[in-house]
Amino acid sequence: MTTVTDKGPLEGYLHVAPTVTVDGDTARIDANGVYYRELNEAIRGAFADGARRVECASINGQRYIGTGIKGADRTIDVTGTPGNDLAMFMDGPTVVVHGNAQDGVGNTMNAGTVYVHGDAGDVLGYGMRGGKVFIRGDVGYRVGIHMKAFESLVPIMVCGGKARDFFGEYMAGGLLVLLGMETQFAGQPLVGAFCGTGMHGGTIFLRGQVEEWQIGKECGIFTADEEDLAKLRPVLEEWCEAFGHSIDEVLSVPFTKLVPVSHRPYGKLYAPM
Repeated sequence: MTTVTDKGPLEGYLHVAPTVTVDGDTARIDANGVYYRELNEAIRGAFADGARRVECASINGQRYIGTGIKGADRTIDVTGTPGNDLAMFMDGPTVVVHGNAQDGVGNTMNAGTVYVHGDAGDVLGYGMRGGKVFIRGDVGYRVGIHMKAFESLVPIMVCGGKARDFFGEYMAGGLLVLLGMETQFAGQPLVGAFCGTGMHGGTIFLRGQVEEWQIGKECGIFTADEEDLAKLRPVLEEWCEAFGHSIDEVLSVPFTKLVPVSHRPYGKLYAPM
């Protein structure tokens, strides 16, 4: 076992240098008081030196963890609450968060998997174009905004709690699921207003029923059938395995399916017809 302390302060910032402890192919970083740039440099440096797993302890709002990191054989394990843009542009690794996450999880993510064992904030999966994001609990506003798919790349996001307004806004592709099971807002609706507003691709599944006023006019509202549930089941099983739920419990309530009614919902606003 070896211990390495990263070098010097960034000019103009007070900081605590991260201490990296290496044991085989696992690197452990104490992030207590560490500035986010130095933390991310230490994570990238650990992978460059051959680590396959990086464990980050005492995370408290540091941003951009996992950003741009490539390689399906790499794992980042986070204890605490990471800041904005966790796994942004990530292309392959697995990120596990033992706590809550802030805004922008999976921003423009290409590939990989993110597990958040708590709640998460706003604009999750913004422009997400591949990979999977699994949230155990509640999520905020504009979750799944402009998710997109291309050929075999189909982004997937499953949120286990409830969501605020604009869930799936401008969605262009992929799969977005809301379960309403792991929530601290028992008395509130499953989803807020304007769900699917501007949607022109992909599919949204909501566990339970919703009112028409909650759904954007660009969406068709259906009850998921057996074929839909057969495609959805493997995704739900992965969420259940991660967070200790029963697939039978998840499927005990009918799902509402939202799909776009137009691929150009605002075409008349920008081009003559």
